[in-house]
Amino acid sequence: MSAGSGKSALADRLEAVQQEISHCAKRAGREIQDITLVAVSKTHTLEEVMAVAELGQRCFGENTIQDAMTKVPFMGGDTEWHFIGHLQSKKAGKLAGHFQWVHSVDSLKLAHKLSNAMLNHSSDSILNCLVQVNVSGEESKSGLMPEEVKPFLKEVLALDLPCLRWRGLMTIGVRGDEQQTRAAFRRLRELQQSCQSEFNLPGFDQLSMGMSGDYCLAIEEGATMIRVGTSIFGARN
Repeated sequence: MSAGSGKSALADRLEAVQQEISHCAKRAGREIQDITLVAVSKTHTLEEVMAVAELGQRCFGENTIQDAMTKVPFMGGDTEWHFIGHLQSKKAGKLAGHFQWVHSVDSLKLAHKLSNAMLNHSSDSILNCLVQVNVSGEESKSGLMPEEVKPFLKEVLALDLPCLRWRGLMTIGVRGDEQQTRAAFRRLRELQQSCQSEFNLPGFDQLSMGMSGDYCLAIEEGATMIRVGTSIFGARN
């Protein structure tokens, strides 16, 4: 473990993030317990993840299967794993038994593959799913367009796919543009609330939005999950 990722440095950064979350929540009139911190450990080592877990952090996020498999199988059963990257349907089967959440569902084909994989793993298993939405419309980003979300939900709910629980929406902000990012986060919240009401889904209450550079904006706009990597682990390896 390098000096920048030593246990003391990790502890200091995690505490700073936790304090900032608390301050942001207070300013927004929100309760801190309504906001889940997902520590994004992509490209970082098992040793670093274990060190952060020892500090009490429970939720971790990975964005590739290959990198995740160097860590997930070696962590305790009380660790909650979130897959946050773009997921090819051909690799969906590898999530079963390892991840409790996937933040990046954006097609019926992927939903089918995930359901089959979970069912083959265990008929009692549940995968919490978020629909990824490309609110900003940037070509470099994955996800459904906002106007595609309700038709997608209508279709996927009608299929009643076993082992999948539809929990909410995810998006990525516009890098370096606070105004556009806030607008994107606000639009996602409005879309989530509309879907929850229209499809009568009480559990469709999660908003995954906000990363190291914009998680305070996300909290102000209603995020229930923030995905923070660099501010906790330091620069990527």
